[in-house]
Amino acid sequence: MIMKKMNFKSAGITLALGVTLLFGCSKSSKFTPTPTKGGGTTTAYTDPAQYGTPYSSMPATKDVIMYEVNINTFPGANFQGVEGRLDSIKALGVNVIWLMPTYPIGTDSKSVGSPYCVKDFQGVNASFGTLADLRTLVAQAHALGMAVILDWEANDTSWDNIWTTETTYDASIGETPSKSWYQLDGSGNIEQFSTYTDVAALNFNNNDMRIAMIRSMKYWVYSANIDGFRCDDADATPSDFWTQALDTLNNITTHKLMFLAEGTQGSEITDGFQLGYAFSYYTSLNTLFAGSSFPSAIFTTNSQELASLPSPGIKLRYITNHDDANTVSTISEYNGKQGALAAFVIAAYMDGVPLIYSSQEVGYASAINFFNVVPVDYTANPDMVAAYKQIIAFRTAHEAIKTGTLTQYNDANVVAFEKTSGTDDVVVLVNVKNSTVTYTAPAALQTASYTNAFAGGSISLAAPISLSPYSYLVLTKN
Repeated sequence: MIMKKMNFKSAGITLALGVTLLFGCSKSSKFTPTPTKGGGTTTAYTDPAQYGTPYSSMPATKDVIMYEVNINTFPGANFQGVEGRLDSIKALGVNVIWLMPTYPIGTDSKSVGSPYCVKDFQGVNASFGTLADLRTLVAQAHALGMAVILDWEANDTSWDNIWTTETTYDASIGETPSKSWYQLDGSGNIEQFSTYTDVAALNFNNNDMRIAMIRSMKYWVYSANIDGFRCDDADATPSDFWTQALDTLNNITTHKLMFLAEGTQGSEITDGFQLGYAFSYYTSLNTLFAGSSFPSAIFTTNSQELASLPSPGIKLRYITNHDDANTVSTISEYNGKQGALAAFVIAAYMDGVPLIYSSQEVGYASAINFFNVVPVDYTANPDMVAAYKQIIAFRTAHEAIKTGTLTQYNDANVVAFEKTSGTDDVVVLVNVKNSTVTYTAPAALQTASYTNAFAGGSISLAAPISLSPYSYLVLTKN
């Protein structure tokens, strides 16, 4: 859902031994379920059979290049349309694909068409295709060397989700859904989640619901051979649920799974996520390219975000995503194609791992309402596509960019920094002004000789250099 950041208050407590044994969690958790009337016939449940061969080439988190797929922007607005573009996505340098929600969405009177309004956690949105089509897409991505993660909405469901009305035992989750799976008001009516009238709020004090949710997540690992999840509005979900869920999923030893939290609290890494959102960094980039701050501010935000993140967590850095592109295109946001590329260099090279949102790489010039089908011409702006390939390829090839020590050099107009790892030494200069500026390098950079990473040839920083509007210069130290 769009930028949900409400804090969800859960009752704190200790995990019952029976729940620990049921899920095989390796970490301790803090959940004690309240008594519930539904479910309990857990002995009849068995995990689905594994479909396909588990993917064995999941990249290390530091090496991730992620691509967010809004299926509605691809030819046909379906799985086959995405499949037809997989070669082009791979050619960008991508190794992890995040599919926006692929589930049936609510159709009751309260629904507004949001893909995050889930009607069936184990279903496939028929407008995208079938389970067989999804399996084919995943298999083709794997064959090209790309992992696939699904989007997951844990906080709520559509009002016509089968959980709101079903009262019979469901073997797929080993439980009997009950009204008590939802938050209820004083009159016993199901409450909406936060300010979102189209979705019903789930009750994480209900153990049966937790079990059903986790088994539905496991379903996709087994039945579609996917490689993890991006979890929407993770801050709003009780932390102990994530520990319980991710520990359980990590006990699927045939898979190396990746978990991305749309979260900002840092605790998501302790809960088991490898990646967290960089909300503050994105905001700082926007402010910088709007001319409302100086380059030093982006370094301050970078330091603050990393300090808030427990080891070994990594921030996902982006210049747009489905929420942000919903109201403004990157072309408008960063004052043109060159500005968008300059912003991406900063996001991809400073720290963290980069995300590309589908349509970003071709410079789509309009906002994209992700509730709707919005066809994008993925053959547009080949020069911009080539630039993204170049930027990503350099990052992939240089450990200094991925894990190196950062040294910042403050300037009023240029984001300037150096990344070093052993003998790998890279200097990055990005003009964040829509005008030509003259940059004078600090003494520490003036004595070395460099190679222009993208244009080739030697270059010296001993004398001031001219940088055209929103240009970027990436140098390797000789």
